[in-house]
Amino acid sequence: MTTALVTGATSGIGRAIALELAGAGHDVYAVGRSRHALEQLRASARNITPICLDVTDREAVEATIPDLHVDVLVNNAGMMPPLCSFADAKMGDIDTTLEVNLSAVIALTRHVVVQMRERQSGHIVFIGSAAAHSPFPNMAVYSATKAGISGFAAALRADLSPFGVRVTEVVPGRVQTALYEDILDDDARRAMYSAVKAVQPEDVAQMVRAVLALPEWADVTRFDIMTTRPTTPNQQVKK
Repeated sequence: MTTALVTGATSGIGRAIALELAGAGHDVYAVGRSRHALEQLRASARNITPICLDVTDREAVEATIPDLHVDVLVNNAGMMPPLCSFADAKMGDIDTTLEVNLSAVIALTRHVVVQMRERQSGHIVFIGSAAAHSPFPNMAVYSATKAGISGFAAALRADLSPFGVRVTEVVPGRVQTALYEDILDDDARRAMYSAVKAVQPEDVAQMVRAVLALPEWADVTRFDIMTTRPTTPNQQVKK
């Protein structure tokens, strides 16, 4: 039986992945900041162990993560800064986005790769974004962090492949999650998902489960998961 550590596990894609992997028989360490949400998650599956932790707290991460046996690391924790032109962005929002989406991910991964390299086995999954690979307005800093994750994943794969450690970058398009909850009002969020059925967190989770189930000699280096139909109303085919 393998052990998976999932960050950002209290909602959205992270929660769905934690539940999916627990259902597949993995022991899951669910990392998040909301103790209440983590307790709800543990109540859903007995093989989920909650870890209340802010991934940007380097001392807390260093005191907790290296002692855990981790076969699968799912780096999912992330945030979306306010949508605006880069020239109007606040430096505080820029710094926070860089720390949460990139620096903290690299730092946490550092604590896990050593044990995987020593065992010569393991799988690291990064939840990236289509924004890393295509330009979108008002998302320059977010795109930069996800592009950084993409580059880091590719180079890390080159480092670790001689030791049998697999690395996968997940590239979702628009997924119906709470990512925009703090920066868009209810009407704006509803409008985002009104044109078509968006990809659901459970869809991403099922794909992650499938990738992990491949034999150890097969590594899905990157997979993209998008809505089947275009996401903007004016792109819809009129009948």
